[in-house]
This record gives sequence, C-alpha cells and structure tokens, in this order.
Amino acid sequence: MSGATAILLSMAIPLAGAALIALCGRWPNLREGVTLVTAALLFLTVLSLLPEVAAGGRPSAKLIEMLPGIPLAFEVEPLGMLFGLVASGLWIVNSIYSIGYMRGNDEANQTRFYVCFALALASTMGIAFAGNMMTLFVFYEALTLSTYPLVTHKGDAEARQGGRTYLGILLSTSIGLLLLAILWTWQVAGTLDFRPGGILTGKVSGPVLGVLLFLYMYGIGKAALMPIHRWLPAAMVAPTPVSALLHAVAVVKAGVFTVLKVVIYIFGIDLLRETGQSEWLMYVAAATLLIASLVAMTKDNLKARLAYSTISQLAYIVLGAALADSWGIIGGAMHIAMHAMAKITLFFCAGAIYTAAHLTEISDMRGLGRRMPFTFGAFLIGALSIIGLPPFGGLWSKWYLALGALEAHQIALVAVLMVSSLLNIAYLLPIPLRAFFAKSAESVSAQAVPQQGIKEAPLPCLIAIGVTALGCLVLFFYPTPILQLLEPLVAR
Repeated sequence: MSGATAILLSMAIPLAGAALIALCGRWPNLREGVTLVTAALLFLTVLSLLPEVAAGGRPSAKLIEMLPGIPLAFEVEPLGMLFGLVASGLWIVNSIYSIGYMRGNDEANQTRFYVCFALALASTMGIAFAGNMMTLFVFYEALTLSTYPLVTHKGDAEARQGGRTYLGILLSTSIGLLLLAILWTWQVAGTLDFRPGGILTGKVSGPVLGVLLFLYMYGIGKAALMPIHRWLPAAMVAPTPVSALLHAVAVVKAGVFTVLKVVIYIFGIDLLRETGQSEWLMYVAAATLLIASLVAMTKDNLKARLAYSTISQLAYIVLGAALADSWGIIGGAMHIAMHAMAKITLFFCAGAIYTAAHLTEISDMRGLGRRMPFTFGAFLIGALSIIGLPPFGGLWSKWYLALGALEAHQIALVAVLMVSSLLNIAYLLPIPLRAFFAKSAESVSAQAVPQQGIKEAPLPCLIAIGVTALGCLVLFFYPTPILQLLEPLVAR
C-alpha cells in the first residue's frame, strides 16, 4: 500500500465505520464489533506509514484545490506521525472502555455516541496529516463540530449549557483569531505549506511577528491557554469516554499539536529564538501551568480536578514550543504521548468509580480503594506518571522540557517545572492514598454499592484501564523510539 493510499484511508476508514455503525444501531453487539474493527483497521493503516517516515520519507497526498495555490493536501512528518499513532491507538482502548461504560450506565443514544466518535477520529487524522495550514484549519473545525454532540450527549440543561460554552469559545477563537492569522500568513508569505525552518523568515519581523504569534496561540483555543480555558471544564458534563477523548485522544492534543506545528513549520524555531518574540508565551504558559494546578487543588469533583490538571499539562507543551530550542520541542512533543497515556488512565478510573460506586466527589471516596483496588492502583500509576516520577513515562517529557529551559537560559522556568510537579503531587496523590488508607466515608451517596467486598467496574472498563496503566510503565523503559522519531524536527 502506497503512502498516499494509507493517508486517504486513515480518514476514509473512520468515515466508513461511522456509516456502518449507524446502520447497525439496532444490533448493539454488531455495532460495537464494527467500532472495534474500525478502530483496529485505522491503527494498522496509520502504523503502515511509520517505516517510511522513520526512514526520512514524507508520504503525501493531494485532493482538490480549495483556493488558487491552496490545495487540500496531506503530508506525514514525524510530529504528525506521533499524533496519528497516539490518537488511533488509544481509540481502540477507548472503544473497549466505552462498551463497558455505556452499557454499565445504561446510557441513551449509544449509536449516535459511537458514530460521532468515529467522525471525530476522521477529523483528528486530517489534522495529524495536514500538509498546509488551511487543510489543518478545515479539519480542526470539523473536530469541534463532530465532538459537540458528544459533549451534549446527556441532553439535559447542564449538558446544553456546557455544549454552548464549548462550541462558543472554540469557534469564536478559531474564526476570530486563527483564521485571521492564517490569512495574514498567506498574504505575507504567499504560501501556507508546512516547511522545515518555517515560512515567515524574512517576511515578518519586530512587533508584527509577536502579534501574529499571539493570534495563532490564542486562536488555537483547543490548547486551553488561560484565560480561554473555560470550555474544557465546561465539557466535563459529557460521559467519561468523551472526557477521555477530549483530554487524551483528540481534542486538546489537536490543540497543542497545532501549536507545535505552527511554531516549527510556520514561524520556525530559529526565527522565534533569535527575535525573542516567543518570550511572552513562555510566561503565559508558565502562569497557566501553575494557576491551573492551584485551581485543581480546590476541586472536590474528580473530573473537574482532572480537567484543570489537563489545562496545566497542556501548558507544558506550549511552554516547550515557546522555548524554541531543540530540547523544548522534543520535550513538548514527547509530552503529547506521555500525558495522553497517563491522563486517559485517570479518566478511565474516574468513569469506573462512577459506574461501580456512583460517586463523583473525592471527599466521598475515602476507603473506596479497598473495594476497588484495581481501579485505584491504576489511578496511582497514572498519577505518578503525570507527576513525572520513575518508573513511568511522564518523567522523560518533563526531563527534556527542563533541559530545554536550561538551554534557553530560563532558570526561572526550571523552577516552575519543579514547583508544578510538587503541585501535581498535592492534587493527585491524596486521591488514591485516602482511598486505600483512610477510613470509609461516613456519608456516601445513597446509590453507592455496599461498603464490603470487591466491586469493580465491568470487565471491558478494567481491560482498558489495565492496558493504559501498563502503557505508562512501557513508555518509561522504551522512550527511545519516540525520541528517534522526533529528532528530525530539530535537525539543523
């Protein structure tokens, strides 16, 4: 299979899967079987591109000319390869988890749920493999629209309000700021292609460069830089598999992936480093990183705490891009994979707790670990990886980000990274520790299961949790393939 064929199939497979899922809606077992087969086929198709990209090739495909000189074009480079593998691989695990969660909670509109999930993955593949900024923008918007029904899945007033916030912020930032930045780039550079070294060198300089960077960074609302982060906590009204999609598989990762693409291929890291125009972004990212961690500590709702944790962790990636040096870019790109694996584990655990015990508030989970040891053991693993402790994968991305800050002579940012890890400990570790070692809560939900005996979530949920928790461990011992894949991003 040629690279061009694989690229097109990576978008066609989930689209075809969405149609088949809709047709099989009356037969749940068949519908879910189609979902799993579609997810597996997508991952194998994306994986088939890896040998060529790892060998230095850049498989590409071109469809139509949207505007003169601006085609709907695709090209697979190392960063897109990593994002495509993460998103397609975790879709398999998320699909397994969704079967247990959706059935265990007797959720309505399950067929629509699986259809929209498939459409979201098709959009994600378009973002990962986009060959120019306009192609990326088209699929970026498609991802927003395809995930809106997932955010509002429950259909109640809270879900509709969350959906309005989600859609309003993401569309207003992308159309009002990102599209303006894209048009401005086209006007000054004469191209929107992603090129190593960037396309703006010699085209824009001085404060104008900083303004253009501002438009891009705040136009990419999915990166959740403060103060345009509210859409992300608002979207927590969605079912937990959707939260996992938002935080680990697609939406927020599409945001920070786009940030890295813009910095590397539109501006160029040399241009930003030499002009110093990204320095303000370092401090905004550092502030977001710390403030979101402090807010997370105040949240008793588990999903809300994890949502603010995600905002903080995304800022690590933006910080890596803003450093505009080799280690910063490598660390930020690696954090896409490391954070995805750890955070999806934490959200899977949150959903398992809700499914088995009908609890959402952390204060009600004291002693719950003795009834759900597998779930809280996995939560501990995911938390340690987010913190960046060995032997879990989150250590490596934070390591390279710290090296990037040192390379940029930003000692204060090294201190920020260290303080952030301490804050991660403060808002994550008490959850499993109290669950295992504290006395059971005196007052729990009337719907909670009895206090005695083991009561875990359905088996599909546990399988998914086990796979991603193991992934956190594997990424610690085998980070080299990711590092080798990413090295061409900063090759001189």
